[in-house]
This record gives sequence, C-alpha cells and structure tokens, in this order.
Amino acid sequence: MSGIVSSGIKRVRGMNSRDWKDLLISNGIYFVIFAIIILIIVREPSFLSLNVFKNILTQSAVRLILALGVAGIIVLQGTDLSLGRMVGFAAVISASLLQRADYAALFYPGIQNMPILLPLLAAIIVCVIFSAINGYVVAKFQIHPFLATLGMMIAIYGVLSIYFASGAPGPQPIGGHDPRYTDFVIGSPFGVPNLVLFAIIVSLLTWFLWNKTTFGKNMYAVGGNPEAAKISGVNVLVTTVLVFVLAGAYYGIGGYLEAARIGSANNSTGFGYELDAIAACVVGGVSFSGGIGKVSGVIAGVFMFTIISYGMTFVGMDQNFQYILKGVIIVAAVALDNQKYLKKT
Repeated sequence: MSGIVSSGIKRVRGMNSRDWKDLLISNGIYFVIFAIIILIIVREPSFLSLNVFKNILTQSAVRLILALGVAGIIVLQGTDLSLGRMVGFAAVISASLLQRADYAALFYPGIQNMPILLPLLAAIIVCVIFSAINGYVVAKFQIHPFLATLGMMIAIYGVLSIYFASGAPGPQPIGGHDPRYTDFVIGSPFGVPNLVLFAIIVSLLTWFLWNKTTFGKNMYAVGGNPEAAKISGVNVLVTTVLVFVLAGAYYGIGGYLEAARIGSANNSTGFGYELDAIAACVVGGVSFSGGIGKVSGVIAGVFMFTIISYGMTFVGMDQNFQYILKGVIIVAAVALDNQKYLKKT
C-alpha cells in the first residue's frame, strides 16, 4: 500500500506545467463542481443525509431520461432546443387524459378510468413525430440543429397552447390526477422510487443501443465524421432521424413522468428543461465536437448538476444567483471541451 502511495506522490511531483494544464483542461469542470458541493456541505452539514440523497435521486430520474435523449443528438454535433416544449406537451397530454373521474375541472368530462399506459403511448407518439421532423429537416436540408429545433420549439409552444386552452375548464393548470397514475410514477413499493427504476431501465436500454447495436455504431460514425460515414455506407439521413426519434420517445416518457411527479401540468411545463439536460451532457463529457459521449458520463453529469441545483436551493441561495452559476458552469464546460478538441487537432 505504501508503495502505491509513494508511486502516486512521485508521479504528481514529476508533473510539469503542461501536465498540470492538461489535467485542468480534462477535469477542470469536475474540480469546480466538487468545490461547490463541498461549500454546500460546509454551509449545511445536514445536506449529507439519506433523505436528501433520496430526493436527489428522485429529481435526477426524469432529468436523466431527457439528458440521454438529447445526448445522442449532441453526439451528432447537434442540439435540441425543442426538448422542453415536447416535455411540456407530453405532460399536458398525460395530465389531461389521466384525471380523477370526480375532479371538478375535468379536461375531458367524458373520459373515465383510461388505462394509465395509453396516455404514455400518446405522449411518445406526439413527441416522436415532432422530433422525427427535426431530424429530417436537419439531415435532409442541412439546416443547423440550433435553428431547426428553435423553429420547432416555437411551433410546438403554439400547438401546445391551443391544445391546453381547448379543455372544458379553459386554460388552467391540469391537476387531480388518477391515483393509479400517481402511484405508478411516484410510488416506491420495493423501497426504491419507481422514478429511479424507470431511469435505470432507460439507462440500460440506451447503453445497449449505443454500444451493442449497428444503430449505435452508425451514430458515433456520423457524429465523428458525417462524410466519412457516408462513404463507408452509413445512411446519414436514416441514422440522424432515428437518433432524433429515440430522443423524442424519451421526451414523451419524461413528460409523462414529470406531470405525475409535480402533480399538475400547463403550457409552461418543461420550460428551460433543455438547458439543464444539455448542460448535464456537456458536464458529463458528451462533446459538441461530435462522436464522443458515454451513458456513464451522462449519468454522472446529471447527478452532479442535480446535486448542485438541489444544494443551492437547500442552502437558500437566491434563484437569480442559481441561474448565474448554472450559466457559468455551462460556458466553462463548453470552453474546456473546445480546448480538448483543439488540443487533439
């Protein structure tokens, strides 16, 4: 043991300025995040409790599913600004179809005891359609994903607002969920919150698709070098659309879960969710340079970002300062990622 320690000390002592610079570029954002977490713990030692850990896991669950969706798009050198609006649409669809029959403000007065998985299917289908359009426009017309998904974000909000206002009670938050729905989403019959179990299932599925299928290999190939992938026989259009379709399916699942988690839904549900998801991916090592990203990195990024968000609220930090700090972390993560890319080239 002493030999290992002494070897490590010698290695640290033998590092020159370039080695230290490389270390900071590769892991600088993690140092900053860990420093913030330590400050939170010093400020509020009760932050280190089982109850807080459980809350962080629960809050991380939906964020992880959304982050895994957009992570694939980032691997393709893209992004998705319409994520939050799709999540909101999925949440409103789910909430409007799964209200208690005795609730005073029913969105659909004639609907009673609908199977709880049918709205999930509807939410997924709607989000997949929107996301497939995004993927097709990006791949077919060579429109930058930022612009394509920005336009889709605005369009979805318009369609969502029309749907939200079409309910019997008018445009008001949709609550009064069917107990079967809430128990299915936020229950914990085995001691582990169902939300966490759903996130684990989606994570395992994503890992398998990314690492053990032709789809995953094609995704990394297109993200690394689209032209080379095309020459190698990869259908760039189909691969891009499939990546967006998978993301849309995850957005639909996330919206369905989120409506039950927060207890209601309206046309502003999901606002800003795309920023947290993208930030978690970047912090977790999914590179905007394309072709780089791991499921384990996304999980780590989401978990760390949730700890920071929850911790800042836990210590009573002003919401405006939280936005500032999150923005700085995002910019720093992207800047360090660019430095790593430039160093490799």
